Amino acid sequence: MAIPKRNARGLQDIRTLSGSVDQKKVPHRAFMRITVLEMEKARRDKERESAVHRVRNIEARFQEIEDEKEELLRVVGVKKDDQSDPAGASEEKAEPDHSPATRGFKIRY
Repeated sequence: MAIPKRNARGLQDIRTLSGSVDQKKVPHRAFMRITVLEMEKARRDKERESAVHRVRNIEARFQEIEDEKEELLRVVGVKKDDQSDPAGASEEKAEPDHSPATRGFKIRY
């Protein structure tokens, strides 16, 4: 005797409308989403304020650096136009020697 095909339907075959509800139309879910969006907005606003504050601090430090540099150059007696050559060295720069003995790591100040 052959096993009959399963044509009988059971409880698992009953279709329901439980998953067809649009989640945005459920009031409590919409209000929860609004709450989450407002919390994210507040958090991002704090981040923006912090970033603006940091940028202002950096700009203030740049100004302090420029002021101190100008003061030091004034004390040394170098005018703003002569900043490229503060030690009074000659205008001509010597060609760098690229021989293997002198090649290497150099730092220019």
